[in-house]
Amino acid sequence: MKHALAALLAVLMLLLAACVPAAQTEETVSPAPSGTHTLAPQGTGEPFVFTRDNFPRLNGSTSAVPLAQAVASVLLGESREEVADLTSFSRTTASYRALMEGESDLLLAAEPAQSVYDEKEEAGFEWVMEPFATDALVFVVNEDNPVDSLTAEQIRQIYAGEITNWSQVGGDDVPITPFQRNAEAGSQTLMLKLVMGDTPMMEPPTEQIVLSMEGLVDAVRGYDDDTGAIGYTVYYYANDMNMAQGLKVLSVDGVAPGADTIRSGEYPFLNPYYVVMSAQQEEGSPTDILFHWLLGAEGQSLVAHEGYVSVLEAEP
Repeated sequence: MKHALAALLAVLMLLLAACVPAAQTEETVSPAPSGTHTLAPQGTGEPFVFTRDNFPRLNGSTSAVPLAQAVASVLLGESREEVADLTSFSRTTASYRALMEGESDLLLAAEPAQSVYDEKEEAGFEWVMEPFATDALVFVVNEDNPVDSLTAEQIRQIYAGEITNWSQVGGDDVPITPFQRNAEAGSQTLMLKLVMGDTPMMEPPTEQIVLSMEGLVDAVRGYDDDTGAIGYTVYYYANDMNMAQGLKVLSVDGVAPGADTIRSGEYPFLNPYYVVMSAQQEEGSPTDILFHWLLGAEGQSLVAHEGYVSVLEAEP
């Protein structure tokens, strides 16, 4: 773990060396003697050092936990194990509610469900939300399923209950068991927004609604010991968290999800990860500093290093 932390610090040091002079950047980063980093708030020359006492309370989507651990590890100079208590995320919907209730300071999260926007409007709460990475909704089947690709329309028809057997899409004569996430899950929000659109999603049996991403991929991997199941998750979770072992990630319209096809927009089902804070945060506060750092060159380099598809083209 020490080697991993050292590698992360080295990435940021190399990037800093290649940056333009500090006067031309929004923030500067340099290693402090303790191994933490000093940052200059926007528009100031005053150094700022993150400590456990001033570090923003982070929250967000499950798939963003590894990035949050990397951020806290680099900026506090501690191992990922040591910062685990600072990166206990409550999932997408709950994290937005925690922000509105003043229980969290900064979110790394997918877009929330419409119900959260409604709650925000009703509460008169304002937030600042900017994309820091792009993710994709991907579809997984058992690795022994012979189908490698589906069209977007075939996926819609499967989840509308119109296509019910794999033989209808070039596979074996096996009934399709389409798993779904719970209504407030981030990936369920993406499924309805990016895939289904105006097409109603069928009401699944209770046992086919899964409450976590890990539970969904486990269900698809081992469902009834056959190849009939299909489910969806986000690209990072399947690819970089190694949760898709024993599964196959399908191409959509002939395009396989990957960093290049996601950044180029060639893969069809895309949505950003957002960094989010209250609009009431003061400029130069620890939360404001971290918000802008994640969107700058150093933060984007760390985003890419951790396997996410950064908004800026950054060397991992």
